[in-house]
Amino acid sequence: MSQPKWMSLLGLATRAGKVISGEELVIKEVRNGKAKLVLLAEDASENTAKKITDKSLHYGIPLRRVTDRYTLGHLIGKEARVTIAVLDPGFAKKLITLLDES
Repeated sequence: MSQPKWMSLLGLATRAGKVISGEELVIKEVRNGKAKLVLLAEDASENTAKKITDKSLHYGIPLRRVTDRYTLGHLIGKEARVTIAVLDPGFAKKLITLLDES
């Protein structure tokens, strides 16, 4: 079974150095306007989900809910990650397209 295309693209964006992870870093990049897309794990705590969602909405950054924290972390070669920000507009646009299709 092959993984969805968005997962492969996220791995590519990570190798290109266009992805950051971790709640505080993601919020910082959203505030700075550098984040072009925020990915939030479905199993994020209510508090974290609210904080990330509110910040993304306030600053007009697209937000998508995706799989669980362990898969999200694995896709970028790290331990479990609840939230990830994509910093490159090209990667972000393509990821949004792929995520909205699935």
